[in-house]
Amino acid sequence: MNSFPETGFLAQASPRLKSMLAAQAEEIRLDRGDVLFEQGDPGDALYVVLEGRLECSFLSFSGRKLSLDLMGPGAIFGEIALFDPGPRTATITAAEPSRILRVRSADVMGEIRRDPELATDMIRLAGQRMRWMGAQINEQVFLPVSTRLARKLIHLAAVGGTAAGRIGMSQSELAEYVGATREAVSKTISAWKREGVIEASRGGIKICDREALELLADTDQI
Repeated sequence: MNSFPETGFLAQASPRLKSMLAAQAEEIRLDRGDVLFEQGDPGDALYVVLEGRLECSFLSFSGRKLSLDLMGPGAIFGEIALFDPGPRTATITAAEPSRILRVRSADVMGEIRRDPELATDMIRLAGQRMRWMGAQINEQVFLPVSTRLARKLIHLAAVGGTAAGRIGMSQSELAEYVGATREAVSKTISAWKREGVIEASRGGIKICDREALELLADTDQI
């Protein structure tokens, strides 16, 4: 049986749910750049991240890419297919070599029918995801680029950064996560670099003053 990381959603999942997922799961290994599924593909499974990092992104009607999240060990995704089977709403790409578990939706629903108490954790997962999506939409609509960028840097440092606080992303990649133009992101980064909040190079971004970045992110409102 696979051993789940005690992080992300799984840190709060019941032992019964973890046992059910492990019993039904099939392990998949991905290399950097591998696409697990694309926006619009049929959805028939949910996934659990064991190792590595995966990017969740989608294309707007205009064809512009927006990166929603960088998911690490313990993350669960693809659960929408459990409640509303249909096309995938996002594309999942391995940002680094990764190990994930795939659990077919039909198998999960079969287990829930046999043990309805499992539905409690799954409903909580759906609620958490809806709350997260609501927060993302709120940020895109109401927050300035600088606040969105500060929040994304804090998040990316937690899930995909190094111990030294370096985030290995280009400014173009950061713009995809923030939902802004590269020019707007570059202008903000240049200002923060002059103020000593961050260091920026071709190798990525290093957070130098975490407290100042948290103030810029207005973390009390997260």
